[in-house]
Amino acid sequence: MLTRMSSLFLRTLREDPADAEVPSHKLLVRAGYVRRVAPGIYTWLPLGLRVLRNIEQVVREEMDAIGSQEIQFPALLPKEPYEATGRWTEYGPNIFRLKDRRGGDYLLGPTHEELFTLVVKGEYSSYKDYPVMLYQVQTKYRDEARPRAGILRGREFLMKDSYSFDLSDEGLAESYRLHRDAYVRIFDRLGLEYVVVEATSGAMGGSASEEFLAVAPTGEDTYVRSPGGYAANVEAVTTPAPPARSIEGLPAAQAHHTPDTPTIETLVDFLNEKADLGRTFTAADTLKNVLIKTRHPGADEWTLLAIGVPGDREVDMKRLEAALDPAEVALLDEADFAANPFLVKGYIGPAALAANGVRYLVDPRIVPGTAWVTGADKPDHHVVDLVCGRDFTPDGTIEAAEVREGDPAPDGSGPLETARGIEIGHVFQLGRKYSDAAQLDALGADGKPVRITMGSYGIGVSRLVGAIAEQSHDGSGLIWPRAVAPADVHIVIAGKSDEIVAGGERLAADLHAAGVRVLLDDRKATPGVKFADAELIGVPTIVVVGRGLANGVVEVKDRRSGERQEIAVESAVAHLAEVAGAR
Repeated sequence: MLTRMSSLFLRTLREDPADAEVPSHKLLVRAGYVRRVAPGIYTWLPLGLRVLRNIEQVVREEMDAIGSQEIQFPALLPKEPYEATGRWTEYGPNIFRLKDRRGGDYLLGPTHEELFTLVVKGEYSSYKDYPVMLYQVQTKYRDEARPRAGILRGREFLMKDSYSFDLSDEGLAESYRLHRDAYVRIFDRLGLEYVVVEATSGAMGGSASEEFLAVAPTGEDTYVRSPGGYAANVEAVTTPAPPARSIEGLPAAQAHHTPDTPTIETLVDFLNEKADLGRTFTAADTLKNVLIKTRHPGADEWTLLAIGVPGDREVDMKRLEAALDPAEVALLDEADFAANPFLVKGYIGPAALAANGVRYLVDPRIVPGTAWVTGADKPDHHVVDLVCGRDFTPDGTIEAAEVREGDPAPDGSGPLETARGIEIGHVFQLGRKYSDAAQLDALGADGKPVRITMGSYGIGVSRLVGAIAEQSHDGSGLIWPRAVAPADVHIVIAGKSDEIVAGGERLAADLHAAGVRVLLDDRKATPGVKFADAELIGVPTIVVVGRGLANGVVEVKDRRSGERQEIAVESAVAHLAEVAGAR
């Protein structure tokens, strides 16, 4: 492959709102890899498409290696399969719905579990046909409320999704292992720094679930890890609950006048400076009650829900939404408070919640026997020594409080530290949710039907372009790993003489004949412009054909290490072919 830069889209810098959030996205735009068409929708230009296809090739090779077979479903899908599993409504506003000219309901596929299940049901009927593993690389569509970060979170994106179908849970565990190991090989080949963390399953359903996260400070996923090896997406972290305490001998709850204390900070200051209670209080002694409203998919009415957390912690909305998925979640607005006058902003307590039938879920740290300072349900009043299990009884627990540095790991492996990453892969043990909906059975060896169990495994192929770029760039531009780079060698003709131009053309042709992918800068631009563009584009090996040609040498630069060396022209093809072979 020999590509001339005079034919490419270069140095056409356009403002993209996503640029400010992810620096590498600006580089992708400047270097002519992608162009924004609309929020969350991008055109892949020639260089970008090559990187995308190279990633696809790595993914396909590793999926084929574990015996998975490629299939292709349409992106335009009928409503009925998704209605059977409940996801037509569960997805809420996150899917693109449309009608055909006859009034039939369709959607643009956000994911294809239902279609995979139905095709297997239609093609395989005997236990002898199993296990089955199928995959596709397909465009997906999700109506993101806030498309951001360029190609990292778009409304149209390319994804590899694969599914396993097994006769038993033991078979599912093996299929899961095969996919997990394949993902490790894929991301290793792509040169990524990544972690594997416990995760939630969300609208996909299922039990065992792990995410692969590319380590990146700009990532939208927060994860935690411990010295002992625990790692989890923050949404999946469970809080070790302390043991319940005896309520015997605890002081009675008392309401106190606490003027102008609508926040935890003002309340603690008042208790320590103006109240005469004979002890010192901290935010951790207070119980913060946050009111939200939820609405299940397909429902018209919102339902009030109260969340109780220790006052030294905030409610993490991502953890809360994950815990309540697939319900829609929103904070109360002024109209909601006006419609429910028993909710006194800044002074809400468990008593009014119970009296008015508001469901009350609390952090796992709020166990029977613990005493709290919390709202007394009237302005400027709080209750001190309100005891869980004696003075109020929550309706259950919920993982909604923020996870912080230093919190104990759920498995006891040490204190947690937090970091950020970009989700690049996710593996689930789905179980029988979709096979139950489709009544997917195989006839067993004993003549009785066996309900099939499923696994689901996704990789964000187009997202990987952004994740790799985010990890592989410097102040000058992109630095692609050789496995995904749009070319092996970028030849810069740094001179206008006929000899230099001919030398660059000849080297490019010889490398092309040797099977090396070449990007040749044949433009009439100045050497300075060409050098800057070569750094920006990020091909791992840059070859400068310039004044050194008179001495029989060309300059070779390794974009990753920055190392430069002069190579004799007569040995340049063999040397560069060997370097390119490393991919």
